[in-house]
Amino acid sequence: MLNENLGKLIEEYDNRYRLVIDISKCARNVSKRAEAEGEILIKKPVSIAIDKLASEIDKG
Repeated sequence: MLNENLGKLIEEYDNRYRLVIDISKCARNVSKRAEAEGEILIKKPVSIAIDKLASEIDKG
């Protein structure tokens, strides 16, 4: 698998459609925030979103 955190998310989510929606919303927020702050992203917003959602699952 390309991203090990994606594997965690697939196991956690019952509905893959919901997973895609949550990742896309989070990626959109990451992109908007970076643009507003003038930040240059090294990683793609989708990868950042996947990592963020996976870390939230690990926390609780």
